[in-house]
Amino acid sequence: MNVEIKTLVGDSCVTSEDGQRVYDVIYPKLAAGESVCLNFSNIRVFASPFFNFAIGQLLKDLEPDALNQLLKVEKITADGLLICQQVVKNAKEYYRNPETKKAVDDILKQQAEDE
Repeated sequence: MNVEIKTLVGDSCVTSEDGQRVYDVIYPKLAAGESVCLNFSNIRVFASPFFNFAIGQLLKDLEPDALNQLLKVEKITADGLLICQQVVKNAKEYYRNPETKKAVDDILKQQAEDE
């Protein structure tokens, strides 16, 4: 399956809502063991919330090795790739290390209470 990101979410990959839209399209395919290619042609603006929802949360249910085999990213800028790689690194730690998950969840809960 080839997913044209610009067609799905527009000119930028910034919001968690757009990331969730990508996740909703690709997760069923990946969970079924099918390959997915994300094509970032003509996208120049990226932010971590997009990647957290589009790719990071995939690691909640998929093993990192399976994700590496099944998910490909192409035509992404160097900056976009760097953000994506950092999000994946953080997501691996979050979903695989209960202490990290608890610490992050506690911080987010405290921030929500302070608002």
